Amino acid sequence: MAATWSIVQLDYTISLDSKTNVVTNAHWNCTDEDADGDAGRTYGSTGIPTDDLSGFIAYGDITEADAIAWVKAALGDDGVSEQEDAVAAQIAVLQTPVSGSGKPW
Repeated sequence: MAATWSIVQLDYTISLDSKTNVVTNAHWNCTDEDADGDAGRTYGSTGIPTDDLSGFIAYGDITEADAIAWVKAALGDDGVSEQEDAVAAQIAVLQTPVSGSGKPW
């Protein structure tokens, strides 16, 4: 199993430092699924720093891989691990439940 990151939506500022449509925030999913179909998911929004636009990519040229890289850089290694660990923990509970509900009859 390996977590998969995807971008749900990007928020942008129309004009910033003579650049157009500068991404300022990304909404993302981190998901994983085991061979039995047990799945876990986290969702979040992460601000994208705009203090250095030297690597600016025009909005129409941004790829999902670019946006995922920005999110992971903003979260840092510990933040990325925290999300991926949370997804793995959700799957672990599905594989080995710790509680249940229902009726015995």
